Amino acid sequence: MRKKIIVIVGPTAVGKTALSIEAAKKFDGEVISGDSMQVYRHLNIGTAKVTKEEMKGIPHHLIDILHPGDNFSVADFQHRVRECIDDIYSRNKTVIIAGGTGLYIQSVLYDYNFSDQARSMDYQEEIEKEIKEKGIESAYNRLKTVDPDQAAKIHPNNERRLIRALEVYDRTGFTMTEQQQRQHESRYDPYIVGLEMERTILYNRINRRVEAMLEQGLLEEVRRMVDQGLEYSQAMRGIGYKELLPYIKGEISLDQAVELLKRNSRRFAKRQYTWFRNKMSVHWYGILPETKDQVFENILKDLEGFLRKK
Repeated sequence: MRKKIIVIVGPTAVGKTALSIEAAKKFDGEVISGDSMQVYRHLNIGTAKVTKEEMKGIPHHLIDILHPGDNFSVADFQHRVRECIDDIYSRNKTVIIAGGTGLYIQSVLYDYNFSDQARSMDYQEEIEKEIKEKGIESAYNRLKTVDPDQAAKIHPNNERRLIRALEVYDRTGFTMTEQQQRQHESRYDPYIVGLEMERTILYNRINRRVEAMLEQGLLEEVRRMVDQGLEYSQAMRGIGYKELLPYIKGEISLDQAVELLKRNSRRFAKRQYTWFRNKMSVHWYGILPETKDQVFENILKDLEGFLRKK
């Protein structure tokens, strides 16, 4: 029997953290962060990391587990979360994954096999050499022969994606399309809650959150990262950090950096919506600030029915 798990997704600033706490309290659960950035210590403000007070005594996992200079891949996330799920289940607790990093959450739920798809610098150099000698059209035509569906998704001049698609086929014997088709069956029995909010209201919340982060010391948080020599680390690529770098380096004004951060945060929220709608089977719940309590109550009732169902 597949393990039942609760998954809470949605765009930034929509209320995932609050709902995950309520669900954990009601169902004797523990929360696993489904965020690619909250794994890093000291990145608290820009990641909107859940605070000790907000946790209300609920155990949380995959938060503050890495130094900001460490790399953290989707495969790393998949492995660690699946270990957490087994551990939480072994203690008869309810598993709740909450976060907005779609690919990371999808990798846990579905049968991705990253070990077969590890990047090879030797292979990449070999294909790059072939492209220089024969032209990119030759490599693209080969992809059209072995994996026409994937070729249709890739622009003929997108060398990086083209090389990756060929590498998956040449090194595994399966096309990328076949790999993706094998991944639609979940290894768990998830109930995926999606929180959505009217776009204008959500964008206003995002703008206010950015302003609150700056008041809380986001700029100082980014400066500390730069002072520690972490400007080019994976952690600094996250929204909330990379936008303030040009200001710190004297390239743009603070107002320009703040507007860039707000814009990128809004665009990220839009991409999150698109991802979850296209990639997962989500139970969507519309939420407004004034209806939050009632919507949460309805969600908890639905989750109770899901957990009871054999």
